[in-house]
Order: sequence, then structure tokens, then C-alpha cells
Amino acid sequence: MLEKRINDAYNYIRTKTNANPKIGLILGSGLGVFVKNLQNQTSISFKDLPDFPVSTIEGHEGAFVFGEYEGNQIVALNGRIHYYEGYTQQETTMPVRIMKKLGVETLILPNAAGGVNLDFTAGALMLIKDHINYSGANPLIGKNLDEFGVRFPDASDVYTKELREKIKEAAAKNGIKLFEGIYTMYSGPNYETPAEIRFFRYIGADAVGMSTVPEALVAAHSGIKVIGMSCITNMAAGVLDQKLEHNEVMKTAERVRGDFTKLLKIAIEIVNS
Repeated sequence: MLEKRINDAYNYIRTKTNANPKIGLILGSGLGVFVKNLQNQTSISFKDLPDFPVSTIEGHEGAFVFGEYEGNQIVALNGRIHYYEGYTQQETTMPVRIMKKLGVETLILPNAAGGVNLDFTAGALMLIKDHINYSGANPLIGKNLDEFGVRFPDASDVYTKELREKIKEAAAKNGIKLFEGIYTMYSGPNYETPAEIRFFRYIGADAVGMSTVPEALVAAHSGIKVIGMSCITNMAAGVLDQKLEHNEVMKTAERVRGDFTKLLKIAIEIVNS
């Protein structure tokens, strides 16, 4: 039962830390190193949690990391759990439910994504203003968890507009070129076909990836404010005359990590202000 699994994991975490973080981060491809910025860390591996999904992807360590950043308590997920790894979306979003129980009020969701918008180039940064769920599933299907939210939640402001406006302003002041657009989730694990990318562009997508949407929906359902941001690590299938490879995605993520990390820090500062 999902509720029991969430509560069992939460209770185990509480035996290791009494932290009360207000900000949560889910750090995906290439961004796990951000946890080095956290002081007085406590790390709890997914593998140590009872009946908890574990990350199977290279570069995703799979741990809750508690620490302080500029005097504020934060919990960061060092590596995320993906739908394509064989878990349900109810399982992949268990960490978000746990963050809610820990006291998280704002969740920051950075990701690596493919560029659908032809104005993008590899290395561009995009603030997510809305999403299209093309994954074929929804983490809110099944029994509603009344502890967290209502049966039919509103999804008109999943990516909190007030925070987005402040981040855009701060990014401009710091010389960071920041696009704003719509993120589409594709189930994966294969990259999308050129025909699918043409379809996504036709329906209004700017970027495509294999994560983020389930976490954002569950966070919004729980009353958590959400900030989503994408690093465009490659142009999507069919845009350029080349095949897509994961190692190229990681290389681009590493190349622009400085600006992406700076943007992440700006988001944290705005939440704390």
C-alpha cells in the first residue's frame, strides 16, 4: 500500500534526522554535485529505506541529502527515480510525498532536456512555465491520498508564476540568458522519434524529457510551490543530422553546469527572500 510505504520511509528518515527543511531539490543528470554546497550533511540512501524504489541510472546516486545552504535547511534528492526504470509514477514520486511530510514548502526541479524549439541550441537554459504530460500515465491515478490534497486538483499554476517572474528578473540582472517555455514528458527510455518531435513542436512544446512532470504534479497536489528549469543538453531527434547519445547529454550538462548551478542558487535565494 502506497501510504504505508511512504510512512515507513518517512519514519525511518526521522530516526536519522530531525531536520525541518522548507526547500526541496531533485537533482538529476549532471547536477548531483550541487550537494557539495550543503553544510552539516546527513545522507540517507534509498537502499536503506524500507520497500523504497532505488535509482538504477548512472550518475543518479539515489539518496536524501539534508544540509544547510546559507543558513537555510534544505533536503536534496541526489539522483531521481524515473518512470522508465520500471516503477509506477506513484512510486517515482514517493520522495515528493516524503518531502511534504518533512515540511517542504517549495520544490525546485532542474532537469536535462532535449530542445524542441528551433530557437534553442545545446546549452540553453529554460524556465518551465507549463507542461504537457505525454508519458501515458499520471501519478495521481488510484486512491487519493487525502492527507496531501484533493481528489481533483487544479493544474493551472503548477509552476508557480510569482516565483518564475522573480527568477527571470534575477537571471537578467546576473547576465544569465534564460528562456521560458513548455516542457513535455515522454516516457522513455528511448529518445523520441523525429515524427514525435515534430508533433510536440506542433502542439506547443519547447523542450522534452523523461522526468519532472510526475514530481511537479504531486508537489502541486500537496500544496507545494514548484520551480522547474531545464538545461537543453541536446537538440531533439530530427532537428540536427546526428544521432542522440547519453554521453553527449552528460558532456553538455557538464559544460553549462556553472550557469545552471548559478540559476539554481538564484532560485534558492528567491525562495528564501
